[in-house]
Order: sequence, then structure tokens, then C-alpha cells
Amino acid sequence: MAVSVAPAARDRETALTKDDRLDLRVWFRLLTCATLIERSVRQGLREEFGITLPRFDLLSQLERAPEGLTMGELSRRLMVTNGNVTGLIDRLVTEGLVARQPAPHDRRAQLVRLTPAGKQAFEAMIPKHQAFIAERFQGLARAELAELHRLLGKLKTSFETRDHAREREPEKRKDEK
Repeated sequence: MAVSVAPAARDRETALTKDDRLDLRVWFRLLTCATLIERSVRQGLREEFGITLPRFDLLSQLERAPEGLTMGELSRRLMVTNGNVTGLIDRLVTEGLVARQPAPHDRRAQLVRLTPAGKQAFEAMIPKHQAFIAERFQGLARAELAELHRLLGKLKTSFETRDHAREREPEKRKDEK
């Protein structure tokens, strides 16, 4: 006889107890939520538009920058390597959704822009994607969403401040010598 496992019992968070450190429990709750959200968005994009999340994210970045972005700028914005961006761009160029050209300020860099077909395809996705996201967050009241957004912003700032301080540590040690 097969035993069915409740969805909540399949994540990392369920291995923790109330006696575990609160920071650890929050970390696993965030990880679980991020995984569930990403899985849901990936599935929705695939079913609704036949597109992957990385491709959608890249089109979204280009839609926000009508003047275009360099490959390096796209890599930074998407938080992936240049190699990952190059592969995505190559496929989107082949499909006629984006175009590449040498950047006017640096001929070694390539500027990537949405083509008219890419802009049209992305604009067709926006309303359905926004509705899909809104549906996933409907379990929270607007005030709860605002508070969650505020707290996550505070957490993000905390990480950025700590990371910035760590990046500067080698400089301090070098200056002390």
C-alpha cells in the first residue's frame, strides 16, 4: 500500500523543530517559499506561453530598457554568467525575438534589444503573467503583502551591507600592513 505524503512534508523546512534556531527556521521557510513560487511560475509560463523562466526574465529586462542592454548588463541584472546569457540570446535571435549589434560606446560589446516581434510577444504575456502572480498571492491581504515586502527589503539590505563589508575586509588588512 502506497503512503501519500502531504505536500508540506516534502520540503526542507519540515525537518526542523520549534527548538531549532529561529534564524534557521526563517531561512528554510524563505527557501521553501522561493522554491514553490519559482516552480509555480515556471510551470505557468511553460503551459501558458511555451517559454522558460530564464527567457521570460531576459525579455522582461530588455522590455524595461528600450535602448538595449549589453551582454554584461544582462548578466548582472539576471545574476547569471555571460555564458548563460549568450546561449539565451543566441536562441532568441534565431527566433527573431531579439537583435544584437555592436554597442556604439564600445565596439567590443554587443547591445541587445527586443525586436518588434519580441516586444509584441512579451506584451501579450504581461497581463496573463501579472494575473497569474496575483492569483498566487491572493492568500495574503494587501497590508500583509506590504509588510512582507518591507521586511524582505530590510533583510535584503542587511545582506547587502554585510556582503559589502566583507568585500572591503581584504582592503582593510592590506592597509594595516
